[in-house]
Amino acid sequence: MKYSRGEEIEWARSSLVGHWSTLVTPFDSEDMIDQDGLIRNIERIRSLGTNGIGCTWGMGEFWSLTNLERRQVMEIVSEHAKGMLTGAHITHTSVKEMIDFAAFAEHLGFDILIIGAPYFATRKAEHVEQFIKTIAKSTNMAIMFYNSPQFGIVLDADSLNRICKIPGVIGVKEASFDRTISIKSHQLIGEKSIISIPDEWILFEGARLGFCQQVMFANTSDWRFGTPEKNYYVEFINEATKGKINEEKYNLEIKPIKLLSDEWWMKTVKKSGGVIPVSLCKYWGELLGMAGGHVRLPVANLNSSDKLELKNDLVKIGLC
Repeated sequence: MKYSRGEEIEWARSSLVGHWSTLVTPFDSEDMIDQDGLIRNIERIRSLGTNGIGCTWGMGEFWSLTNLERRQVMEIVSEHAKGMLTGAHITHTSVKEMIDFAAFAEHLGFDILIIGAPYFATRKAEHVEQFIKTIAKSTNMAIMFYNSPQFGIVLDADSLNRICKIPGVIGVKEASFDRTISIKSHQLIGEKSIISIPDEWILFEGARLGFCQQVMFANTSDWRFGTPEKNYYVEFINEATKGKINEEKYNLEIKPIKLLSDEWWMKTVKKSGGVIPVSLCKYWGELLGMAGGHVRLPVANLNSSDKLELKNDLVKIGLC
């Protein structure tokens, strides 16, 4: 590893910067992991200039993967993403399984772990804190906490502050979709830990309020919004996270795609009753040459009419 216990935050301050990507887990027609497709996706993301890459996260459908499949994805990423920083999401309802995943990630040379609340059983912030303390004591790896309603509980900024005081925890991917929590987290914790909201609105808001988010950790916008020839999103993020916001570039090259993405994101989430829109991102990626395939039950694939409409929308804005 690139740091020792007690040095995580110093390492993170200098290394955890710019744009990070989130991988889907592509499946083939036999419902097996599409290994070749996953490798192609990694290489495509590398070509966009992305600084870091994460696997088996929400977009990676971790809940549908067997433990062996999660390890298989981690092995592929560790081998083929060399040169980029790497993160493994290891959330599970079993502490023992998480400790094993953490050890496996360290063995493979991953840089960080990302951990959410243990879904199903957790209802109070203090339970989440104890859970993270237990995992942190078992590993030498740096941990980013994942604050998302998908795990069944959303922590407020004060609770996140306590999480960030746990030795080994370097910060939070704050994906609550509550702007009050996001902004307060930056103001309360941002000088001590890494706080990252995975949407560019926070960069503009930070400039207005006097803080700068140093890393976009993490989203699918690099490979959904751009190509190796026109990687404007990654370019914008890598500059903005250094405090250089090119609003003209954003409005011209990114905003039209972002508005369309937000429209489809909300529509897909609403149809599913609140489930993260993996089906949307997988098909969007396929239209741009990425490997995706179907999503696994209980998540539903886009229907034929939605696929046609999405394709036409992307053609209209010149993305495919």
